[in-house]
Amino acid sequence: MPLSRSLTISALALSLLLGGCDRQSGQQAQGEPAAGIARTHRGSELPDFTFNDAAGRELQLKDLKGKPLLINLWATWCAPCVAELPALDRLAASGEIKVLTVSQDMGQPEKVSAFLKQRGVTRLEPWLDPENDLGFHYRATLPTSILFDAQGREVWRVIGPREWDDAETRALLAEAE
Repeated sequence: MPLSRSLTISALALSLLLGGCDRQSGQQAQGEPAAGIARTHRGSELPDFTFNDAAGRELQLKDLKGKPLLINLWATWCAPCVAELPALDRLAASGEIKVLTVSQDMGQPEKVSAFLKQRGVTRLEPWLDPENDLGFHYRATLPTSILFDAQGREVWRVIGPREWDDAETRALLAEAE
């Protein structure tokens, strides 16, 4: 790995620890923007990234066009991320929208599958981004969720956890149709 890439990964990991998930569920991190819907990137194209799971299956984001898609960046060590997993799992089970959770955990791919299974999360697949490429792309703190319409265009994004079951969020998700 080139030195600059190694330094960049170290800087991202440090920023995630200091700027994102350095809190208990429900607390805002120091210096973190208030959670809310951001539409500043509306219309941006779905990025072309490929992810794997612990079994080696491959998923290309560009292949997910055709149905609204919610991408959720999370990690096992992020309390707000973990707190919203059951609601994301219920959303995925509804079939209303494709929910893609992409773990930013580094170095232990089998840990993510076991982590989801231990928590009874059955509809979310354990996709991995071990180099944090998607996190770099979005300059994300965790959790971050991005909604895309069926044509693969960004509708909105949110930093921080959401109540994925409430009426307000359901109305926001309907914007992707």
